[in-house]
Amino acid sequence: MSVAAQKVLVTGADIAPEALQILAGYEVVYAGVLPTEQDLITLVKTHDPIGIIVRYGRITRRVIANARGLKVISKHGSGIDTIDSVAAKEHGIAVCAAAGANATAVAEHALALLLACAKSIPQQNARMHDGHWDKATHKSIELRGKTIGLIGLGNIGRKMAGFCRTLGLNVIAFDPLAQPVENITLVSLAQIWSDADCISLHCPLTDDNRNMINAATLSACRRGVILVNTARGGLVDEVALCAAVRSGQVFAAGLDSYSQEPPGKDNALFSEPQIVLSPHVGGVTGQAYVNMGVAAAQNLLRSLADAQVKQNKMPA
Repeated sequence: MSVAAQKVLVTGADIAPEALQILAGYEVVYAGVLPTEQDLITLVKTHDPIGIIVRYGRITRRVIANARGLKVISKHGSGIDTIDSVAAKEHGIAVCAAAGANATAVAEHALALLLACAKSIPQQNARMHDGHWDKATHKSIELRGKTIGLIGLGNIGRKMAGFCRTLGLNVIAFDPLAQPVENITLVSLAQIWSDADCISLHCPLTDDNRNMINAATLSACRRGVILVNTARGGLVDEVALCAAVRSGQVFAAGLDSYSQEPPGKDNALFSEPQIVLSPHVGGVTGQAYVNMGVAAAQNLLRSLADAQVKQNKMPA
């Protein structure tokens, strides 16, 4: 009689075929697009997965408490703020992330948003489609010689720094954990606000930096600053940002993440043409999809192996 395969729950509708090959010894169960907390609770109760690969939704304390045989939570990406790591630790569950797997994709998207803001690409596109020809009146921003302040200097931040140096931007950065990097000046947050013509966020969301971009910090910035956020929506006070755009303190902003995802239809961001929006797709390219899936699967199996080694070493 064959033994049933252990199960891995993917909180999404799919995962790369290359990742499925790595998980060939397991039964993979999909949660579907945008699963709710109750969806995930029902799934872990029904299937009792040994591992979860997190694409969408939140792995909350309640989900963890109902996952009896869960050993590993592996993020399909780099940010683990959607996982209750404290609850996982209390239950002896390993948490891992596919750090760097989508770094190039996200940095490219951040650069695209920066250029779209500086060159008013969405606005010009809309005007052209409406039959206008604004060549005589339009003036865009030339980035060469400007200063960009990066907040966070991990895999994505360093990729973004390289792109910006190629464009001739001066790069300064704030990251209390970063080691010195060639051609990047590490500075305080206060100096980011005072010296940067453009600011790009590349840091994880924590209790300490939630709403770090707020009315006070925006007022401390240079007038006409450009803001780009491809990190986490909770880093930005969206109401304060809209007010700063309307006043001209912020020239334009490019956002790929939001405090609520998807944003509510009444979100003020939708009424600001100087705010360029994308639906949290910075890390979603064909190659990044494969890279993240493979890394998440490999991390899951590695963590399971580590857990088995620890269990074997425990006294009988």
